[in-house]
Parts: sequence; structure tokens; C-alpha cells
Amino acid sequence: MFRIVKFIKGILLVFPVSLFFYPFSRLFIFLYHFNKMIVWIYKNKKGLLLNDFFSIKRDYTKRYKLYETLLQHYQLKQEAVTYLEFGVAHGASFRWWMQENTNSSSSFFGFDTFEGLPENWGGFYAKGDMKADVPQLNDTRGMFIKGLFQDTLNKFIEEKKELLSSANRRMIHMDADLYSATIFALSQLYPFLKKDDIILFDEFNVPLHEFKAFQEFTASFYVKLKPVAAVNNFYQTAFVVV
Repeated sequence: MFRIVKFIKGILLVFPVSLFFYPFSRLFIFLYHFNKMIVWIYKNKKGLLLNDFFSIKRDYTKRYKLYETLLQHYQLKQEAVTYLEFGVAHGASFRWWMQENTNSSSSFFGFDTFEGLPENWGGFYAKGDMKADVPQLNDTRGMFIKGLFQDTLNKFIEEKKELLSSANRRMIHMDADLYSATIFALSQLYPFLKKDDIILFDEFNVPLHEFKAFQEFTASFYVKLKPVAAVNNFYQTAFVVV
């Protein structure tokens, strides 16, 4: 079989008839990941703390119901957490978690360029869209780190390695939209993940971005993430490390 595959590959290199399909490559890639996502959803849709599948209308306020479910089930209100949010925008989710968590030993860090998307996102959002001012905070437990994750995260990790390795539960909120940003942040934080840490995705059911990053991260780093809650047909999805 190996020789047959090798032979066919050689023929296609010499006579590249497969290039006929090249204009459709993006569609095929999308369908591949979309179908993987469908299989994943139907395999994991039962037994969650919260799940509205299937909902006709997307309601972004449901994300706060998801947050509240996590807060109550894991008793996060008074627990010391290290909260990292990637993709802050106007800071609504960031402020929610800061207000709801009352432990003085908790720390909250928000990462964003605040200059809009660094690249196009799908066919609907262009580079520079979603620009926002750095939100103002009145809680000394929180701070924002401005810039591309690829430029800021490793320096942050070096400076906060002790905190990231501490007994605090790590909460990682991925709201960066893009595959490139999501896979980078997760791969850099992998060494610090421990059992019962929480990872949230804000656009999980986008096949070529957060879902693809999730699939590749868990497969490449042998990380086991258990889905625990989802809203808006898995658009917002929460996991715990197991």
C-alpha cells in the first residue's frame, strides 16, 4: 500500500491534475472542519450543565447565563483565580468576572491590540474591525496588556510565571476570534494548565478558527478538555481540564 501511495503521489507531482480542484480548496477545507464540528457537537451535546442546542436565534446575553452557571457550579465567587482573557474589546465579560469574583487574591489580565483585528476574519470582518479603547478599571486586581499576543504573551509569562504556576485556578477566556491568535495563546499557556482549570471559547463553533484551534491544540498537546456548558449552539462553550 505504501508503494502505491508513493507512486500515485509521484504521478501527481509530475502531472498535477489535482490543481483542477485548487480553486475549491477553501470550500473543501471548510466542509472538512464543519463536518468535524458537527460530529463533535452531536457527540458532546448531552450531559452538560447548560446547553440550548438547538436555538434558532443567537442571543449574546446568554453568555452571562453561561458565566453564572460556571460561577455557581464551581463556586468561583470566592475562590482565588488567575483570569486571562484574550480579546477584550470593550471589557464587558472582563468586568463581569471581576465584579462577581470577590477574592482579593485573584488576578485579572486582559490581552488585546485594541486596534482591531490584526487580519481578516472570515468573509465578514476585515483587518482593523472591532477597534476599541482600552477600558477603564476601578479594581486594582485587573490590568490590560496592549498589543499582539505574539508580541506580549511570552514576556508576560516570564514576568508572571510564579503566579501562573500558583494554586490559583486558571481561567482562560478565548475571545480572540482568529485561529492564529487562539492557537498561539493556548500553546504558550499549555505548560501551566492543571486539572480543573477552566477554558472558555466565545466563538467556538466557527469551524476554521476557534474550533480548528481547539482541535489542533488538544490533539497536538494531548490535553483533555471536558465540555461543561454551552449556549447559542456551542458558539460560547466552556471546558474544564481533566
